[in-house]
Amino acid sequence: MATDIIMPQLGESIAEGTVVKWLIPVGGMIQKDESLLEVETEKVTLEIPSPITGLLNEIIVHEGETVPVGTLLARIESTPPSDVVNRVCGVVVRPTEPIPAGEAHHSPAVRQLAREHGVDLSHVQGTGAGGRIAKKDVLDFIEQTETRPKAVSDGRQPSMGEAILPFSQMRKTIADRMVKSKQTSAHVTTFFEADFSAIAKFREGRNLTYLPFVLRAATRAIRDVPIVNSSWGEQGIVVKKDIHIGIATALEDGLLVPVVRHADRKGLTQLAKEIVDLAERARSRKLSPEEVQGGTFTITNHGGFGSLFSTPIIHQPQIVILGVGAIQKRAVAIDDAIAIRPMGYLSLSFDHRVIDGATADQFMAKVKHYLEHSHWEQIL
Repeated sequence: MATDIIMPQLGESIAEGTVVKWLIPVGGMIQKDESLLEVETEKVTLEIPSPITGLLNEIIVHEGETVPVGTLLARIESTPPSDVVNRVCGVVVRPTEPIPAGEAHHSPAVRQLAREHGVDLSHVQGTGAGGRIAKKDVLDFIEQTETRPKAVSDGRQPSMGEAILPFSQMRKTIADRMVKSKQTSAHVTTFFEADFSAIAKFREGRNLTYLPFVLRAATRAIRDVPIVNSSWGEQGIVVKKDIHIGIATALEDGLLVPVVRHADRKGLTQLAKEIVDLAERARSRKLSPEEVQGGTFTITNHGGFGSLFSTPIIHQPQIVILGVGAIQKRAVAIDDAIAIRPMGYLSLSFDHRVIDGATADQFMAKVKHYLEHSHWEQIL
């Protein structure tokens, strides 16, 4: 009996997904709940588990192809088929029927790629089930034959010293969102400097980074200046009662913003655990779509790579984003004397349509105050 694997609905607003990688080959056995494939949407990349234990009988949508939600991706046989012809190292292999010559059995992505590069698909050797041609087969054919070199961004043909890196779905999404955000919001950035001496002393002997302290200070400042926790709406400014903090997380090939929900209700220890857990699962593609949706305020810790200043782009439809620079010891003037203190620069990019500089600075002054003067042992 065959079980259909379809492109799942990965969030209410998600209409399509891209197959990034099949984790089990055709003919391979898979256990129930074992990861079957990796799927990428405009919001998240995650692994899809198998609903049953069985044999991956057929892959219909190949790596690199983007299809609508509900599309049939593959079929799994829940029991070994009757026409098994070989069994090697626990892998069952069954014969497949070759695709009839001349049959239009190529995916839309494959046909489009072939048209763009002038490739005759009859000359391409397919590596998929039954000889089906995948997008990778076409790309390999183009690379091998150099039928029609791709142009670089300025329209020139690539030289011997240049290489083309195809856009991933995530990179396309990030590019679209960043451009749209700049076109939508009236971006302005303000900078503050905070003394992290009290936090550095409190952290001694505790496995805590600076980020949960910043997150906690931000949530307290949001309570004082609630309009920063809002969005632009057709009828007016929509102020959010719940405080859900997005934490920008760098991946090897992009960026995700998992969300710490009701961050204002949690202590430092719980915030630290959630931040680490979300970051680890973001990098291992284990986040669910719901975990990257619904944020009302975003923090980006660019200081983790040594950066001091940043003018981050607002994560729509939010109206602010808080940047945290590297915490470094510097010489500062304290009561007319020079002292060495662990200092850090904070930036706030804000939508000038919604708030003015005075409001943004009022909020940042609150963040600075809570970082420097909070009684952290009471909110551990």
